[in-house]
Amino acid sequence: MNSSSSGRLGAPDPHMPVRARNILRVRAIWVVPLALACVVVAIITALYIGAVVDPLAHLHGLPVGVVNEDRGATVASHHLAIGQEIQAGLLSSPAVSGRLHLEVSTLAQAEQAMGRDGLYATLVIPANFTADLLYVAGLHPPGLATATAPQVEILINERAGTVGTSLATGILQPALAVSSHRIGQHLAALVPPSSLTGATKVLLANPVTVVITQYRPLPPNSALGLSAFYVALLTLMSGFLGATIVNSVVDSALGYATNEVGPRWRQRQPVPINRWQTLLTKWAIIVVLTAVLTAAMLAISVGLGMDAPHLALLWLYAWLCAGSVGVGTLALFAVAGSYGQLIGLLLFVYAGLASAGGTVPVEALPGFLRTLSYIEPLRQVLGGTRSILYFGAQGNAGLARGTLEAALGLLFWLVLGTAVVRWYDRRQLYRLQPDLLAFVNKSVETYRTRHPAPASVPSDTAEPPQAEGAGPDRPQGQGESPPAGQDPDQRKGGGAGEPPASDGPAPPPPDA
Repeated sequence: MNSSSSGRLGAPDPHMPVRARNILRVRAIWVVPLALACVVVAIITALYIGAVVDPLAHLHGLPVGVVNEDRGATVASHHLAIGQEIQAGLLSSPAVSGRLHLEVSTLAQAEQAMGRDGLYATLVIPANFTADLLYVAGLHPPGLATATAPQVEILINERAGTVGTSLATGILQPALAVSSHRIGQHLAALVPPSSLTGATKVLLANPVTVVITQYRPLPPNSALGLSAFYVALLTLMSGFLGATIVNSVVDSALGYATNEVGPRWRQRQPVPINRWQTLLTKWAIIVVLTAVLTAAMLAISVGLGMDAPHLALLWLYAWLCAGSVGVGTLALFAVAGSYGQLIGLLLFVYAGLASAGGTVPVEALPGFLRTLSYIEPLRQVLGGTRSILYFGAQGNAGLARGTLEAALGLLFWLVLGTAVVRWYDRRQLYRLQPDLLAFVNKSVETYRTRHPAPASVPSDTAEPPQAEGAGPDRPQGQGESPPAGQDPDQRKGGGAGEPPASDGPAPPPPDA
């Protein structure tokens, strides 16, 4: 390499004179990204941290069943029903009833509710509970020859959510411990002093044992109860990311967006198409694409060993939900332009993750997020997915509601996108004004006249001709348009019909 060529390595390209320092002096270059990014990160942080920082403080209305089967017992002509006392104490305790929604029912009704994702746990007081307590205290009720250790059972429903069951047991156990201490004091007052031995005092200090039992344990390979959440999240992302890709690819193919791969920058000649026809094109593609994406997602999940009963139904449901999100994302792109992606990200992904109840139950979310969960699609997707995976695809376990919400969401976005985009077209709010589009087309034709494509190869080896201004294999600068707004005849040193002036070899024409 000679000295002259090496000396030019650090010199700026005369055809690209703008330097980074020139751009960095522009205030808007700093203000807009800083302000926008700070606002978005602040919203995301408030949503995520606010949802998980203290679930117990926001807990209200967590559904828990209470089943009291205690028949009571009679001692010294007094009929005792200690199970009823425990039930009344739980219902009247603000620390319990203020956080849990206690539903008193029979055991069969409670099991039915847990089988349709209606309860996180159920407290069961057995039939001989009072009699067993009296027997332990040395007060033998008539008709009871033997007894077992007095205990109550908490049936936990982990299929409804492991965090929810932990919250339920975390509130019930301390309350039952207080009840056990009070019951012991009550029984100790009934025992004759001569019979109140040291062993009896120890037993009566805490006479009630709490046993925790899983009701219908989670199926195998269910990610500890999180497989439904992850499938629902992947379903939503199939719709959102699929719509983002469709929007970029279609706009690039229609000439309304650039396509940059590595060092190659391309801009196709814009197609004279209105906003409504463009949106119809994108909607048609996303409907097909989400069917393929959700099928691939479920195939990989099952291939990795995930338990997935009712697979065909799960795919149809995931397709509906992903299609609804995809149609909504494309509607946001059509309505809000490039900011539609940011709005969709906040609406569908970030707000949805914080309010869906996939990790922290909806009943433990702050009031704003709890309200938001009723309109967020991810919660409805999760409800239907959990019904299919864990609750036998029962409609009243979340599948019917999820299907209805997804269909209504799809209808909403179709109506919104149609109304706004058709209004844009009626107001002639074109993406490219017709006069500018005509100027671009004229410039392209002029450029192609002055820079004809190379001679075609023999017909026996030639590939099928491509559309003008398109084709990934076209050599850079050949057969494509110059940038919009730049007339090929108005270059440095030359007018119409004159070659451009240059001190050296002319640079290759820009690839458009």
